[in-house]
Amino acid sequence: MQFVYHPQSGQDILVVQSEIYNYIFKVRRHKKGEVIAFRNMEDGYLYFYRIDAVDRRKATLILVGKEYKEVVPKKFFHLLWCVVDPKTIEKTLPMLNELGVGKISFVYCARSQKNFRLNFDKFQKIVINSSQQCGRSRLLELEIVQDLKEALEKYTDIVLIDFSEDLLSCSDRIQRALIGPEGGMTPKERERFTQVKGLDTPMILRSETAAVSVSAKAMV
Repeated sequence: MQFVYHPQSGQDILVVQSEIYNYIFKVRRHKKGEVIAFRNMEDGYLYFYRIDAVDRRKATLILVGKEYKEVVPKKFFHLLWCVVDPKTIEKTLPMLNELGVGKISFVYCARSQKNFRLNFDKFQKIVINSSQQCGRSRLLELEIVQDLKEALEKYTDIVLIDFSEDLLSCSDRIQRALIGPEGGMTPKERERFTQVKGLDTPMILRSETAAVSVSAKAMV
């Protein structure tokens, strides 16, 4: 654990309870008098708090110092990902967060199952837990886009990752890429893109494998 996330980090006195309390005292086994690093994941600071008082349901911590220490990706990459099973997304989010992806837009494409409903509160918790472990100091931005038309109107420089002899390389310096759902893009959807890149593999990749592979290439 590199730090603990708390949105009120930076205040002179910090009161922790519920999930944060359980994590600090039941999982990490911290004791009164110990100093713990916190972040609010907005201003780039690490805030150091001493545990001052602990009872059965909450604890009070006192600010004893701070250090400006940004841990951010060197590049910005925006992944647009056609909606797949939320369980698949949940398993993949920590990897994308650790790679340094700056933003993920979930897009409902023609072959996305419309009964999939995304729990952004759960996604946020997964991203926070991942950031606490890898040290990332700014939250990964998440959004939902209702259809491909909206995505293309909102972002004009999207590169579609699909079957193509024009292979994606690290030198392409792409900032936005779209990964299709299981089953791929429809021919009609594919025609809407002016930039289509393929991956240098003879294998057919799962959606989440393509998402991680493309993100890794973009962030190198």
